Amino acid sequence: MSVIEQKAGSPKRRLGDLVFANLTFGSGLLILVALAGVAIFLTIQGIPGFSAKAADLDGHANFIAYVWPLVFGTLLAAAIALLIALPLAMGVALSISHYAPRRLAVVIGYLVDLLAAVPSVVYGLWGISFLGPRLAPLYGWLGTHLSWIPLFKGPALNSGRTILTAAIVLAIMILPIITAISREIFMQTPRLNEEAALALGATRWEMIRLSVFPYAKSGIVSAAMLGLGRAMGETMAVAMVLSATGIVSFNLISATNPSTIAANIALKFSDSTGVQVNALIASGLVLFVITFIVNFAARAIVSRGDVRNK
Repeated sequence: MSVIEQKAGSPKRRLGDLVFANLTFGSGLLILVALAGVAIFLTIQGIPGFSAKAADLDGHANFIAYVWPLVFGTLLAAAIALLIALPLAMGVALSISHYAPRRLAVVIGYLVDLLAAVPSVVYGLWGISFLGPRLAPLYGWLGTHLSWIPLFKGPALNSGRTILTAAIVLAIMILPIITAISREIFMQTPRLNEEAALALGATRWEMIRLSVFPYAKSGIVSAAMLGLGRAMGETMAVAMVLSATGIVSFNLISATNPSTIAANIALKFSDSTGVQVNALIASGLVLFVITFIVNFAARAIVSRGDVRNK
């Protein structure tokens, strides 16, 4: 083979490159296999639950009537948690990346990351013994003065174990995830873009709004979706905090609270037998599908935004 032909051919790959490429490919394939395994298990074990009788569905006429209040509670609690956590996470991430002094930013970053290491059971205990009782007077005030709003119709629950308390606990739990991802994305904004905006007379907030946010939009959406997925799948904290009755209600402070799919499975699985177990697994399949749809929609939104920016 001539020298010209050797140069025109593809370069010889090193052993380290081959090993790394195969490991990364195998890791991605392993995730797909695990995901497919979970989906197959939930489908096979959950199919009998779709045709379960009322005796196995807590008195509900069919599976849709059984799972709909749980879906509603899951989406409601996760949505409220995201509405609370996302602005806070953006503020904390911006303070770490652009506002706070470097030493203070490092400390704040460590403290936020430490929240992710706290077990969910601890959050549940904190919600029952500390947060709920201290929010009860606020709920009473809301029920007295803002009862004309359906969200605060009341009557307020004295223990504070409401869907709003559970959502606040979830917001604190997903705060580290959203903050950590957003912080890294904000810090990766091209320095030249920021300096150019400041050189043109923009204030720091204007620079962030015009340079940082457009660059980090995809990362913010991804962080929010990861936090939303964590909120929808959280089990123990919600099961411990929430005093659920399994109904559909937008009243956030009363004793009649919708439950969530994950909390319902955790509370009833040990006492269930036969088709009751299949019904719980079928509800888990519904949660799996909802999470997949939410993440798929988020990726579609991000991809569409990237195409428009190009």
